[in-house]
Amino acid sequence: MQSSQEQAIIQAASRLAQGELVAFPTETVYGLGADAENPRAVNKIYQAKGRPANHPVIVHVAPGADLSYWAKNIPEEANKLIKAFWPGPLTLILQRASHIPDTVSGGQDSVGVRCPSHPVAQALLQQFARLKPSGQGGVAAPSANKFGQVSPTLAEHVISEFPEEIARGMPVLEGGATEIGIESTIIDLSRIQQGVKAVLLRPGHISREQIKQVLGYPPLLPDNHAPRASGTLKAHYAPRTPLALITAKGLEAGQVLGQVPPGQKWAVCVFNKNSQADMAGIDWFQVSSEPVQYAHDLYAFLRKVDSLGYQRIYIQTLPEDERWDAVNDRLQRAAAAFP
Repeated sequence: MQSSQEQAIIQAASRLAQGELVAFPTETVYGLGADAENPRAVNKIYQAKGRPANHPVIVHVAPGADLSYWAKNIPEEANKLIKAFWPGPLTLILQRASHIPDTVSGGQDSVGVRCPSHPVAQALLQQFARLKPSGQGGVAAPSANKFGQVSPTLAEHVISEFPEEIARGMPVLEGGATEIGIESTIIDLSRIQQGVKAVLLRPGHISREQIKQVLGYPPLLPDNHAPRASGTLKAHYAPRTPLALITAKGLEAGQVLGQVPPGQKWAVCVFNKNSQADMAGIDWFQVSSEPVQYAHDLYAFLRKVDSLGYQRIYIQTLPEDERWDAVNDRLQRAAAAFP
């Protein structure tokens, strides 16, 4: 006898096969998915999110999927990274196979592919693949939020974000709080044949050092010819409340204290709120000083603070060492939305 979750996964896979949208959990964030080989279905993602059509999405595949179905000229670097990190929070940018629609890559000749480790995501992908004549079911899925805003780490975040789609029957598969809390690391391998080594397009839970240990060299920084990739625009991951970063020295110098206009409330997020004096108009929030926990908490925290009616959010700047690269990337892009 099937459990209620198994039935929900079967129904969700059927909706994908019918060209409809499905929201589902991964170990990073919740995704808004559609059949990657159905351009009309993928366009529904862009419409629901308000996402520019030239901004690529990532194709999610089940463990054991045939990567050569989705990509061509797969370099040995890809096989090494897959062996080390799949299933997991790593997206590979490869040369797109000619039969895969370019709607998933924003019109580019590349394609981003990853294999998530979340059991609900894997079950959905496996069930969907069974419904495809090729046996290869890929789900195109960016984060399940309006474009440029804070990614969801709980099913309830998705439900509040897409009331119209929910009303039209879009399933949201429940998977609990996401384990990692920020999006996958993205590595570009699409230009290996041109002599361009692996390029880190977006930092994530899998670090530059971990990539270096597998490939034998550190991934390069993005160049002007790197393909466009998910979540790499200057302004992204932003709450609705204006957000700015402030250094510890800035806090000590009173750059926030004493500047709150009458009748306003500001949220100030620091590593040690016990060291801060009580000030009118300021609510202090303490954040984790450990980068993995900080990443796990970040989006849920931003959503919570965003809902509390503050006029501004200030966040203490993070350490500059590599362990903080991923959350530094997300916060800097969030702050860039409010010049």
